[in-house]
Amino acid sequence: MAPNASTTADCTGVLNEHDAETNDGGLLKKVAPVVRNDKRQVALVWRNIIAFTYVHIAALYGAWLMLTAAKFYTVLFAVLLYVISGLGITAGAHRLWAHRSYKAKLPLRIILIVFNTIAFQDCALHWARDHRVHHKFSETDADPHNATRGFFFSHIGWLLCKKHPDVIEKGKGLDISDLLSDPVLMVQRKYYMLLMPLACFVLPTIVPIYYWNESFVNSFFVATMFRWTFILNATWLVNSAAHKWGDRPYDININPSQNPAVAAFAFGEGWHNYHHVFPWDYKTAELGNYNANMTTAFIDLFAKIGWAYDLKSVSEEIIKRRVERTGDGTHPTWGWGDSDQDQIEIDHAMITHQQQQNKRE
Repeated sequence: MAPNASTTADCTGVLNEHDAETNDGGLLKKVAPVVRNDKRQVALVWRNIIAFTYVHIAALYGAWLMLTAAKFYTVLFAVLLYVISGLGITAGAHRLWAHRSYKAKLPLRIILIVFNTIAFQDCALHWARDHRVHHKFSETDADPHNATRGFFFSHIGWLLCKKHPDVIEKGKGLDISDLLSDPVLMVQRKYYMLLMPLACFVLPTIVPIYYWNESFVNSFFVATMFRWTFILNATWLVNSAAHKWGDRPYDININPSQNPAVAAFAFGEGWHNYHHVFPWDYKTAELGNYNANMTTAFIDLFAKIGWAYDLKSVSEEIIKRRVERTGDGTHPTWGWGDSDQDQIEIDHAMITHQQQQNKRE
């Protein structure tokens, strides 16, 4: 549905400055104008260029083997690892640690950190820190994968060159004390270079060989390389395609868009216009069901047994008013508890599965 939004330049992003109860996270954008002539100096990182070139060639070979030579159980195993590693990013690094959109007890945090290690997209602490920078300074030079620099840059190019100085500077000023105080994150970070190779490469290759007598070639290129490269690109599409193509029913003035295809492959992360307007909603979407949002189903499942709690979501009234009347110049918070988050928004948020004791388990 096409958005019905105001585009007045003097609006702060609050739905209506005279209706405080409708505050929905819109903030006055206080960042420098986006550079569009792209005269930046780019320092290529050839190690990464060579590595990612090999990774994608290996993945293509793995796709061919998957269709022609690999055993059915190997393909099934690759799909299982794809789902597990994807949830380690979406339910773990993204919705739990980057945005604090819900809380998780120790057993669930351990499960998610294991899933996240299998995914190999840097340790969850670094992932969450960079993602907060992305939200606080979206589509400026301080954004690690600034989408205004083109599809290729926001998809993979940002990993093939050194970070823009603004990314480093703004990142240092961001509060990540909550991440540093989580022992699960700290253990992963400390032993990441030992745990990650085992979880992402060694064990996924050994399991098919040991349990159903798969060949090393099929096991390595299908269950390991194709699976890992596929989840990498599914995640990157959120940064690239979902910042370029799709409807913008919640805020017409920002590039993040509602992209169903990306949502399907990234387990619900493609409803990106909504997510950049309401980054603290644990569903990352307004959807009332689990279509193209497996991560929400996963979180809800653990909420039923009490391992996930304080699930935060946006009220229908706030969503309705946002759709009807969106202003220009909004700048989203990185997640729940950010210093820029309005108190009215906090007071009117819906938090389900609350517990008497909300301390970290």
